[in-house]
Amino acid sequence: MMDLNLGAAPAADDLIKDSTEATFMADVVEASQTVPVIVDFWAPWCGPCKTLGPQLEEAVRGAKGAVRMVKVNVDEAQMIAGQLQIQSIPTVYAFHKGQPVDGFQGAVPQSEIRAFIDRVVKAAGGEAPGDTLAEAIAAAEEMLNEGAATDAAQTFAAILGEDQNNAAAYAGLVRSHIALGELDQAEAILNGAPAEISKSPELEAAHAQLELARQAEGAGPLDVLRSAVEADPEDMQARFDLAQALHASGDVEAAVDALLDLFRRDREWNDGAAKTQLFTIFEALKPNDPIMLNGRRRLSSMIFA
Repeated sequence: MMDLNLGAAPAADDLIKDSTEATFMADVVEASQTVPVIVDFWAPWCGPCKTLGPQLEEAVRGAKGAVRMVKVNVDEAQMIAGQLQIQSIPTVYAFHKGQPVDGFQGAVPQSEIRAFIDRVVKAAGGEAPGDTLAEAIAAAEEMLNEGAATDAAQTFAAILGEDQNNAAAYAGLVRSHIALGELDQAEAILNGAPAEISKSPELEAAHAQLELARQAEGAGPLDVLRSAVEADPEDMQARFDLAQALHASGDVEAAVDALLDLFRRDREWNDGAAKTQLFTIFEALKPNDPIMLNGRRRLSSMIFA
């Protein structure tokens, strides 16, 4: 298994603190000489601040000491707010070497907060946490592609220990268990996905792959199904079963061809089952997969002919 070597996080008290006008120089200007300091300007009456603050704290903790965070109540630090021309809140500034180097205003999505922190860390000459995790995800994907599903699962799990809302790692963990034949475990992991990422493209693809893996468990013998189709070309159920068996055997392109032929012959058969199955296969494939791209094009030409 790959060792992420991401290190233990410093204590929360060391990473995040409240500051005042009396301590601002020490907490921000002086502290930023050694590590970037994110300053959250907020007020108790500010609704968006109540959303942004906890998200910012989570992202700072996720950076594992690459940045620190200082919270400044503008009602109690009006002189500082005036000097920095804080005109609306929430406002976030990043300080490095005593100077503001980046910032934003208003509540923003968690992904933008992480991207902001990555920029600040890079600007200070450090390695952004996102870079480390992206490298670990790429390594885990390579393990999975090479058949080392157990190692891949362990690596994806370690990544989720650093970022529990990482959709790529979560989907990778699901796909690792599918590859191991542990479909119930894969389903349990998928069902337990955090709400923030449950509808992400990565998890939707993993769900489609799990559905196809379930189907593969009940797929019939290829030779028998081919003979059934040859014996009765109008047997749509046999054609559908053959497509499932082809996919289960790993011949995705042939499965798509079989389903497209079924759709051409009777698009309404079994409430449009051929089209539904095609969409499941397409969703399970990568967005740039040529089988998916060609299949979608051919299906569209039939639908709109």
